[in-house]
Amino acid sequence: MTTDVDLPRELTGAEFELVVRKLADSLTYGEDASSFLGAGVDYAQSRPFVDGDAIKSIEWRVTARTGRVHVKEYEAPKRMPVQLVVDTSASMAISSIPLSKHRLAVAVAAALGFAALKRQSPVGATSAGTRIVRVPPSQLRSRVLAWAAQLERAGFDEGTTLALRLDQTCALMTTRAVIIVLSDFHDPDALASMRRAAQAHDVLALQFIDPAEHGALRGGVLRAREAETGRWFTSRSRARWQPDQRDGTDLTTHLRRAGVDHLAIRTDRPFVSALRHLLKERGTLGRGTR
Repeated sequence: MTTDVDLPRELTGAEFELVVRKLADSLTYGEDASSFLGAGVDYAQSRPFVDGDAIKSIEWRVTARTGRVHVKEYEAPKRMPVQLVVDTSASMAISSIPLSKHRLAVAVAAALGFAALKRQSPVGATSAGTRIVRVPPSQLRSRVLAWAAQLERAGFDEGTTLALRLDQTCALMTTRAVIIVLSDFHDPDALASMRRAAQAHDVLALQFIDPAEHGALRGGVLRAREAETGRWFTSRSRARWQPDQRDGTDLTTHLRRAGVDHLAIRTDRPFVSALRHLLKERGTLGRGTR
């Protein structure tokens, strides 16, 4: 198993914090502070020069046009809160390799939380399983580790509540926010909820995939049961047996049509470069923060 950042078997304690911070640094490596959340200041207006103004702030075009010295005024942009919705249901915990989808999702969520805090955006988290973990956005670093420890407990018997939790999260947000969903998207109602969320917020979907879901097992024909819905199905072990959309269209296409960015992350392959590239392409972790 190969990943960009080696993860420990247990995501608790000091070792977890060190690994998550390393992962956060990897996501922002080579980027300045504007990569995720803008340049820090926005041009607001020009006004006449007064004693004490810096020469470097002179607006030369307006000065030339009016014949009177003007300077630029700036204002700090508003930082959108970042809300992470982490799937803690049974299908996330079941794994064919030591590193489960659940364990990797929690680490990535915490790393994204630290990356956002570094850029002065408040961060919160919500679970999407049977048990409820709901932490409102905050700029306290200690809270990231606190909710990560709560989310780390694997729910081998938890049903999926992804659609419900996502709808609840959107209802609680009083302003436009960045909502990052970390899930395997086994909830059949999740797509409709993602579509609704994208109408009011900036939504990013990170889909976690176990190698067995892409036919990496070598067992001929298998009969299996979906962990949350209880639905039985038969498939060839070399074929992709992760539940697909009913109309045959893949999840990426559906999400893009809804205005949601999507990245598939396999638990047995490197992913940091692809995630960093996606965040850079988006321009901001909070697109439209101005």
